[in-house]
Amino acid sequence: MARWSSPKEAELEAALRRNRRWIANNQIKRILLRFPSRSAPVRLLQSRFKTLDLLGRAANWLRKYPSCFDLFNGDDGEPCFGFTRRMAALVDAEEAAVAASEPAMADRLARVLMLTRGRRLQVSKLAALRGPLGLPDDYLLRLLPGRTHLFRLANPYPHRRNAAELELLRWVPSLAVSSVEAAASASNSAPRFTCSLPPSWYKSHAKMEEFNSTPYISPYSEQWALIGTDSEAEKRAVAVVHELLSLTLWKKMSVLKLEHFRREFGLPEGTARMLLRHPCLFYVSNRYKIHTVVLREGYEGSELREKDPVVAVKDMLGELMQEGLHEYNQRKRAANLEKKRSRGEIEVKEQEDDDEAATRLDSADKREERRRFYKVLFNDDNW
Repeated sequence: MARWSSPKEAELEAALRRNRRWIANNQIKRILLRFPSRSAPVRLLQSRFKTLDLLGRAANWLRKYPSCFDLFNGDDGEPCFGFTRRMAALVDAEEAAVAASEPAMADRLARVLMLTRGRRLQVSKLAALRGPLGLPDDYLLRLLPGRTHLFRLANPYPHRRNAAELELLRWVPSLAVSSVEAAASASNSAPRFTCSLPPSWYKSHAKMEEFNSTPYISPYSEQWALIGTDSEAEKRAVAVVHELLSLTLWKKMSVLKLEHFRREFGLPEGTARMLLRHPCLFYVSNRYKIHTVVLREGYEGSELREKDPVVAVKDMLGELMQEGLHEYNQRKRAANLEKKRSRGEIEVKEQEDDDEAATRLDSADKREERRRFYKVLFNDDNW
């Protein structure tokens, strides 16, 4: 599928790059949160460094983010690390945002189950959607105990490992309204897809008009299994992907993950090709050989049109990490200039301030290290 992607658009590519940038540090944050004291030995992080697909010394990595992580010696003299005060405050704010969003999480989870065949999903497979839907690691413990009338956790195959399923116990009519139908209701018009490309893309607009010439099929329609013609099947499949992306916090998802649920959501075998047939709705990126589908109408340029409170806090965490990295690069730049001056060099080439330029990797080995690093960054499960 390497050649299956949309023509590159700088603004949407920038959105993908920014949203995925700090995944590794988020994983480190999650490691710290497993400790009541919110501190841990550096050697523990070092032992897990390879699982994060990172190389080098853990202490050096932590020093790159002085606004986020503190390095100190424990009572026994062992090097440890923890959150700075500013980072701890944002971590608390994130937890508060997640707690306040629990009702919305439950609604999103119910809607996802209403999109599936049989209104159920294996918990092991549902884990792949946890990141895009903004569900915390312990979402089952948070959401299920107070909603036994809505969800049920069962294992229809006790002899099989990882066979537990999450089932929706009852249909909720108020939730069975897609984003397309909600927009149509607000404007008192018939539900139809909207092309988010500029008017100059007249051929794409014409194809979208033709696609909209047949009635919209709700992704929540309980009669979806009876759809017969290819055009009707594609109409519903497009509606399902559109609605699923609308339910995600960042209005995007890995194409590989989407195809992983082909049977459950009734998607065609050529799902990737289907996405490319509808450029008015979907943008398919092949950044770092990771295919991601973006819902165009969810973005204004490179910014989300609507930010969930959890996304807003995560953005602040990213800004704090950026601030720390910039501070580290400035100190490193000043130290390098001082070394050159002490060696008697007359002309000192100014290094770029940009953090990406400052961390540019030139050798073949380091380029491979960078590729592995971004492979981790582009894993939806980690953010």
